[in-house]
Amino acid sequence: MIDNLIQYIQDNRDAVYSLFRRFQETGKNLMLRTELWDAFTLYCTETENPGLFDSPLAEAIAHTQEAAIVSPWLYLDVRPRVAHWQYLRFHFEAMTMEEVSASQFLFFKEGLVTSDPGFRILEIDLTPFERHFPKMTQTRSIGHGVEFLNRRFSSRLANDLAKGDELILSFLKVHGYGGMPFMINDTIKNMAGLQQALRTGMEFLADQADDATWQEVSSRLQPMGFEPGWGRRVDRIVDSFSLLADILEAPDHGALEQFFSRIPMIFNIVILSPHGYFGQENVLGLPDTGGQVVYILDQVRALEKEMRSRIYEQGLDIEPQIIILTRLLPEAGDTTCNQAEEKVNGTQNVKIVRIPFRSKDGAVIPQWLSRFEVWPYLERYSLEAEREVMARLGRRPDLIIGNYSDGNLVATLMALRLGVTQCTIAHALEKTKYLYSALYWQEMEEQYHFSCQFTADLIAMNAADFIITSTYQEIAGSDNMVGQYESYSSFTMPGLQRVVSGINVFDPKFNIVSPGADAEVYFPYSDKERRLSGLHAELDELVFGGGRAQSRGVLIDQDKPLIFSMARLDHIKNLTGLVEWYAGNPRLREQTNLLLICGTVNPDNSSDNEERAQILRMHALFDEHGLDGQVRWLGIRLDKNLTGELYRYLADKRSAFIQPAYFEAFGLTVIEAMASGLPTFATSYGGPLEIIENGISGFHINPNHGAEAADIIADFFIRCQQEPEHWQALSEGAINRVQSHYTWKRYAKRLLSLTCIYGFWKFATNLDRQETSRYLEMLYHLQFRPLAAKIEKSGESF
Repeated sequence: MIDNLIQYIQDNRDAVYSLFRRFQETGKNLMLRTELWDAFTLYCTETENPGLFDSPLAEAIAHTQEAAIVSPWLYLDVRPRVAHWQYLRFHFEAMTMEEVSASQFLFFKEGLVTSDPGFRILEIDLTPFERHFPKMTQTRSIGHGVEFLNRRFSSRLANDLAKGDELILSFLKVHGYGGMPFMINDTIKNMAGLQQALRTGMEFLADQADDATWQEVSSRLQPMGFEPGWGRRVDRIVDSFSLLADILEAPDHGALEQFFSRIPMIFNIVILSPHGYFGQENVLGLPDTGGQVVYILDQVRALEKEMRSRIYEQGLDIEPQIIILTRLLPEAGDTTCNQAEEKVNGTQNVKIVRIPFRSKDGAVIPQWLSRFEVWPYLERYSLEAEREVMARLGRRPDLIIGNYSDGNLVATLMALRLGVTQCTIAHALEKTKYLYSALYWQEMEEQYHFSCQFTADLIAMNAADFIITSTYQEIAGSDNMVGQYESYSSFTMPGLQRVVSGINVFDPKFNIVSPGADAEVYFPYSDKERRLSGLHAELDELVFGGGRAQSRGVLIDQDKPLIFSMARLDHIKNLTGLVEWYAGNPRLREQTNLLLICGTVNPDNSSDNEERAQILRMHALFDEHGLDGQVRWLGIRLDKNLTGELYRYLADKRSAFIQPAYFEAFGLTVIEAMASGLPTFATSYGGPLEIIENGISGFHINPNHGAEAADIIADFFIRCQQEPEHWQALSEGAINRVQSHYTWKRYAKRLLSLTCIYGFWKFATNLDRQETSRYLEMLYHLQFRPLAAKIEKSGESF
């Protein structure tokens, strides 16, 4: 594309120059893709030159993410396809276009915001450390890293059996628990010995009953070189022997994944989620507390169940343990966040363990801190957490999972010190939520401290053994939108650091593992036998009752269906935007009522500045548009069972769920609502774009075009009034979509399999990653720690 563009510019200098002058005359130093395209469209119309729409110039502008303009230069960053970038510059006087490097483009952007663009800053480039590690090349492969690695290793086995076989043999020998060896013992000295033992073992087992246990055959198998871990029953042991024998004879990537997933490797998991209020009751809706808490609690229940099943099938009698590490909050309000330990409901052996944040002198920080303020305390937290984990488990954990930027940094510090497999889950990277958050970081630093957060993100995502995301978009976006992780590939923070190559989304560490809704709580409204009908009187009062504490609005016409939304009350979730859409659309107001469950109604009850601003905005909208008879706002927190029945209760009334966020990394509430049978309208930015099949299992809405979104919702309800079967079709489509793609059972199986496979790759490629690890340690100590120390110094009043 670039060669064609440069040639086109040489042949059409007058038209190109005139267009670029239009860009320059806007007076904007930075123009976004939509602004560039709008200006281009207007230029074509005014100059009566529609032929430009079919030109290489139009193609380039359509794929340009932003333009930076300072005479005599215009710089463009062009994304011709997902995760591929090219940088161009045009000289107004010479009227020439040329390609430049990422570093040159970033250097030019720095000049837009700094008085001394020549000032040398740290340039971060991780490319040299990736040269000898396999990378994918196809955009469709992004997010399927484990399949790629399995194909690579099976190919390596086929081409160099001796080397690959010895690697498998060495790996099988390292497993055990509490002094008990698993898989093979020292009787097997080499690959020839392993292959002979497999043949002899299968011959012996052929004469044994399928349901005979390991204990019944171990006296014959152990002298051959085998130890527990192959299976509880003979049929499972034979199947495991056969899998390995087939791999050694004719390597296959599918068999390889299946076999590694069977190796007993995972008995203890540590999960990090330091910020916010982490608890099981009375926490949702509190500052920095939302979907991540729900995600982790559902996650650990599914993981424990799957771990217990696998350990049993492997023939072992070991009790798995999962520890959720979060922050101890002495000033916990009516939550349990001031308790050092809490058992997770619905599990046998999962505990929430709370560790306090401490100041430099060791004093406990008693009050809630914004997720943007936690950075100075994380290193001390990680050391105390590590001691607590080792004391409780008596050994290293088998897997450490980080959540969000702070949890991922703590997971990195602990995993590096303990030498264990690390998984990163971002949930939502802040960098893409705030426009130009990196370029203008200094203007936002006092409130958000992005200098710490973006540096921590770079360290954690590159240190992780594997990264799981809920959607493809989270990694690499779409044709028209940059992915969250992709946004870290190159960016600049003027005066601080220039990231030339921060992360490569073609790295096989990325895997898509979508969560689900708790099927015990969120099930279809049509499942009458499981319904919690005893809650309906409470729900009647909740939705249609009169004034109550922490509420505003009383619904006058109770026969209308409702549009329902529930989320934190912050700018990104855009609930005030939804109210504004509703208020400005007469058809929607005529057809429906609006129900909101979010935040708190009294701004004096909020300690979060952003939430307070949204509360005041919400009240202003009620007053301005006279909404008190059509909108009900509840500033309350519901338990899971009541929430699940509320979705179904609203489905009974042929209502719908709306998720209007400016960006949603995944969308657990979307999954919950769909699982319950509520037709769902959700943002087209982020995970819901993949979750919902537009027009089949729900609808996509653009939060930046509220009037259009409101019309889509109004059109739906008008059609449902005319064709009742239309609501039913969308409801069934939503239920089917969740049941086929988004369940916690599928999630748990996949996550544990990934842990086994990446554990093997960590074992096999440890030397290849050591150089990267040293580079990241330097970045942590020389860049992150001084930045975090500044926050603590400025906040010593804490």
